[in-house]
Amino acid sequence: MKTLNELSVDAAYEKARRQTGNPLALELHFTRVYRENREAEPATRELHCLRALFPAILQPIQAGDLLAGRILYPLAGFSAEAMGLGFYCREEEIREVARLAQFTAVQEREVEEMLAFWKSENTQARTRAAYPPAVEKALPSDNWTVESGIAFPLYRMAGTVLDYAKLMREGVPGLRRELEQRRAGSLANTNLFGGMLGAIELLEEVCLHYGAQARLAAEGIADATRREQLLGLSRTLAELPLRAPANFREALQLFWLYALLSGTWNYGRMDVYLGPILARDLDTGVLSEDQALALLQSLWRLMDGYSNQFNNRVFVGGLGRPNPAAADRFALLALEASRTVALNQPQLSLRFYAGQNPALMNKAVTSLGEGRTFPILYNDDVNIAAVASAFHVSYQEAVDYTPFGCGEYVLEHRGVGTPNGVINLMKCLEVTLHEGVDPVTGQPLGISTGALDSFASFESLWEAYCRQVEVHVEALALQEKIEYEVVGRTSLFLFLCLLYDDCLERGLPIFQGGVRYLGGTLETYGNIDAADSLTAIKKLVYDEGSFTLRQIVAACDANFEGHEALREELQRAPKFGNDDDQADSMAQRVHNHVCHSAKSQAQKVGLDSYMAVIINNWANALFGKTTAASPQGRLAGETLANAINPSPGMDRNGVTAMLNSLVKLDPAIHAGAVHNMKFSKSIFTQHRAQLEALLTGYFRQGGSQAMITVVSRGDLEAAMREPEKWGHLMVRVGGFSARFIDLPREAQLDVLHRTLYD
Repeated sequence: MKTLNELSVDAAYEKARRQTGNPLALELHFTRVYRENREAEPATRELHCLRALFPAILQPIQAGDLLAGRILYPLAGFSAEAMGLGFYCREEEIREVARLAQFTAVQEREVEEMLAFWKSENTQARTRAAYPPAVEKALPSDNWTVESGIAFPLYRMAGTVLDYAKLMREGVPGLRRELEQRRAGSLANTNLFGGMLGAIELLEEVCLHYGAQARLAAEGIADATRREQLLGLSRTLAELPLRAPANFREALQLFWLYALLSGTWNYGRMDVYLGPILARDLDTGVLSEDQALALLQSLWRLMDGYSNQFNNRVFVGGLGRPNPAAADRFALLALEASRTVALNQPQLSLRFYAGQNPALMNKAVTSLGEGRTFPILYNDDVNIAAVASAFHVSYQEAVDYTPFGCGEYVLEHRGVGTPNGVINLMKCLEVTLHEGVDPVTGQPLGISTGALDSFASFESLWEAYCRQVEVHVEALALQEKIEYEVVGRTSLFLFLCLLYDDCLERGLPIFQGGVRYLGGTLETYGNIDAADSLTAIKKLVYDEGSFTLRQIVAACDANFEGHEALREELQRAPKFGNDDDQADSMAQRVHNHVCHSAKSQAQKVGLDSYMAVIINNWANALFGKTTAASPQGRLAGETLANAINPSPGMDRNGVTAMLNSLVKLDPAIHAGAVHNMKFSKSIFTQHRAQLEALLTGYFRQGGSQAMITVVSRGDLEAAMREPEKWGHLMVRVGGFSARFIDLPREAQLDVLHRTLYD
């Protein structure tokens, strides 16, 4: 562990970086460190790289912070989740920084040499280079946000949730003792254990770094209250390397610093590992409720400062908590922190079950009714059994399911479920109807499954659509496995290994056999659009014979110009979201097919699980821009349906009918699905009893979760006209929340056009 004098070297480096005026100094420094250790044993190389980043990328304690821990990642570096896939380099951003900085010729040459080095050395490039021809053909492009296509790979290592309960129980010294014992008794992987011991040293050094910073800051503060806050923070940081957390403040601080160093972005069942510590402090008078709330509010602000609106998941409530009474005290405090701190992070989520303390749901509904988009609601009475079935694990293991990111499920500190592929099911149908040609670009895409005239029956069309989907699902599953293999060869992720079940016991890194359940997930979009389109085709072409398939395709190709009457017929066809058996059964068919297709790939590619997730960020809007007009009557470029929700404006029979449709889609064959609902404020303020009865009925029927936005159409429209006045307006986009004014216009329109229930 470094002394305070040695820590001044890090401060000197930072000062030199600022004085040189080179905004890419850290990126260049990191690249030099990597190159110097390129051929070193992976644990050694990774540890050197981590030291090049920390504490340099940790940001100063800000005014009002009661805890330390802000971070700003460089544009070239290493992370588990925060910046992509292992070793990364953001070339476009680096070039833009260099342009704005007006570099000298020498500096420009340094930057170009750095970019040339990372061109093939970064983990994403290594992954792409490992694709066999079939995967390369099915996934020709990485740029899914702008290019037209069916399926795209994603490059990231997400969905890790650490064993923070162990961290609280053992503290830094306990982790060190265990590692030393295991290293002494193991001949298998002493380098791994040595690397993890080095990671613990780095954590200790970061504690000292921030402790010194807090103490120095206190010396220049005239305000006595703030000075004592900083001195108290300094004392807390000094204690963390010496023992397990003794109080709530120490527990919060250790948790947060470990999370930052690990690069993870989701935090699991926080009431389980922090509830008992909080309860003890409250009962013994170490903290008052107000002081505890202030600390948690400060942590929430640090999470918001992490600036990752898709993650930062915190869970409270649910079955399987060892100490429900203590956990509930933390859960209520967390709900109050999210209610009183109007931010879009963390993504506080409430797991609940019949018989749970009703105060939790009562507070949750109050918070939602006040315009917060948190908590997200998860029904344990449905989800635990569904997860056990989907993941093929015991009920006892499924109890610790934890949605992460936009809503994908993972088994806390036992599994990984990175979503590393996206597929547009509406595009699959679109290309099937155009003989393997993308009507948007006119270029070949996917596979040709036959001419329109060959689809003599609906079943022949359905089979062709299924083949189109399956080809791309197979490629994406293999891509997922390849990504894990490449990452496993290049990175150990030392901080993850320390707090993941089985890594220490097996003496193996997390992605080289250390993790118990190595799974993957496939993000699916356009599910409901494909289903509604197939329903319309089946009804108008094959059941009634009102139109030919060629007429419908021609109308879509013309974006319905000159085919307005046909479009009206397509729009009148049954639509998912109205409790209509004809439409809902087709949605079930589409849903079951893609989910089972994904699940069937796990054994083929060598994963413990591979599953679809029907989530949403704003990819439905982005994919909509590159999807032609579709046979349900949707115009070219318009947004696709949000996750498993009805197409915008197509749920015409009220909220009960919409919820009845949602529960028909089996939750036991995928790894998460988003149920977005938009309610008026009046329903919460004037008809709360009816609202609670509605939600209770929905969950009893099998509703697995609810993501609720409470807002008026007028507020949304006003925010689009005068964004400067509406910075407080939060909405649920899909699996995450955001300030409405921060969303791109396509996503704003998607939220605006969703049905508002009042």
